[in-house]
Amino acid sequence: MISRQIVYRGAGAVLATATALPAAGTALATSRPPTSPAPPAPAPAAAPAPELVPGVPLGPGRPWQIDTPDQALPPKVFVPSEKEEAVEPEDAAPGTYDLIEYVPLDDAVGKVTCSRQTGPYQRQVERWLKRKADGRQSAADCKAIRAFQVKNKIKPAIGFAGPVTWSTMMLLSARKNPNAARKCPVRSYRVACVDLDRQLTWVQKGSKVVFGPVPMRSGRQGHLTRKGSHTVYWRHKNHVSTLYNEPMPYAQFFDGGEAFHAVYGSIHTTIGSMGCVNLKLGDARKLWGVLKKGDHVHVWGRRPGT
Repeated sequence: MISRQIVYRGAGAVLATATALPAAGTALATSRPPTSPAPPAPAPAAAPAPELVPGVPLGPGRPWQIDTPDQALPPKVFVPSEKEEAVEPEDAAPGTYDLIEYVPLDDAVGKVTCSRQTGPYQRQVERWLKRKADGRQSAADCKAIRAFQVKNKIKPAIGFAGPVTWSTMMLLSARKNPNAARKCPVRSYRVACVDLDRQLTWVQKGSKVVFGPVPMRSGRQGHLTRKGSHTVYWRHKNHVSTLYNEPMPYAQFFDGGEAFHAVYGSIHTTIGSMGCVNLKLGDARKLWGVLKKGDHVHVWGRRPGT
């Protein structure tokens, strides 16, 4: 489903509804035995997660607020003509994949220098920075997060532990050896590895990484990317979603309607895809040249917040 709302809500927000208790009338009080325990107090309502928005003003060529579609069902398989195969998908507009952090709406409007708010990836970011991982924002936390954001050109650098900051940390950690934990099977043939825990994907042949790792976006709550072993069964360089009439460049389908494909928007939103593995256009183009029909895909883990 396409969502063209600019505001995103942090994943995993839960609102607890307090149970209304009947008024304590005289008749009720006299009918209850003197030794009856008092009814439990209603649970306090949890505070809602902050509304997150791109942390810089929108403008031409910045479509990252758009939640791009996916193919929910297997495509109608046909053989593209040579002319179709020769045409490369359109490039993304300049600035589409800039590292623009999603921050609370009031922080963006107020143009704060250092956020006092706890981000959706607070604990993970604290742990990566080797700080006390208590999941609560402090002035020292903000300073450390802000320094990381400045170094890695993440805007706005206000110390908010959002999805872009966390994703950048995961990518930096995995560059030398993405399969250090050996969660992706090592085989003599190519295997496309989809790590839902860290939101990364790469391709390896034996122990050699031949593509990536690169950041990606997997399925949201209710549309989780299916785990397990799959096979690339159909590829279409200029595929268009039959459900939404929207482009899915460099689509490589591996399980029903789930595919690797590029999106013309940010892959770092707090909301996941409809099941596909979303990539930046340049990464999807390179992956197209690495994978072939019949190659293996292995998916494991769980997207944070789902």
